[in-house]
Amino acid sequence: MADDHTHVQEFFTARAMDWDARFPDDGPAFDEAVRSLGPRPGDTVLDAGCGTGRALPALRAAVGPRGTVVGVDLTAAMLESAVRAGRGREGALVLSDVARPPFGSQVFDAVLAAGLVSHLSRPGPDLAELARVVRPGGRLALFHPVGRAALAARHGRRLTDDDLRAEHNLRPLLACSGWRLDVYADEDERFLALAVRLP
Repeated sequence: MADDHTHVQEFFTARAMDWDARFPDDGPAFDEAVRSLGPRPGDTVLDAGCGTGRALPALRAAVGPRGTVVGVDLTAAMLESAVRAGRGREGALVLSDVARPPFGSQVFDAVLAAGLVSHLSRPGPDLAELARVVRPGGRLALFHPVGRAALAARHGRRLTDDDLRAEHNLRPLLACSGWRLDVYADEDERFLALAVRLP
């Protein structure tokens, strides 16, 4: 697992400085993902794999001044970019592995995970750990600002049946990890899977 972590950290460290500039038009997609997740005023929300914190302002706006926003990322350089962009004011930034979140059980009302699933070294157990920190009935949004086909094309790959984010793979994976998949949208302009934490 350390090798997986090292690879992820090296990948994102090399890109942290200009990450936002590479994807300047993603803001509205992040805002819409937060609206779909539906956090309410006063909620406690987690941005798992928050990167440069692009979702933090929308999460803060949704939960208001009485709510709590926490962003967790494995890569220090991405969190540093979040601070430089002023997003550290929107919530607490924590350097940690989302697969071993340093939080008690059932402390969050909702989790946003943008672009995270493909970077999980053990998707089932890692999603189960996210379920552990979310109260029953809480929600999870697995999100990407472009759909699977567009993302594969961006990386010069073809979609395959074993893609973890394909609905026929993701639904049972979530089910065995403590989640019920309620909404699945894979469109050119976004990927969004909304799940509810099972009792």
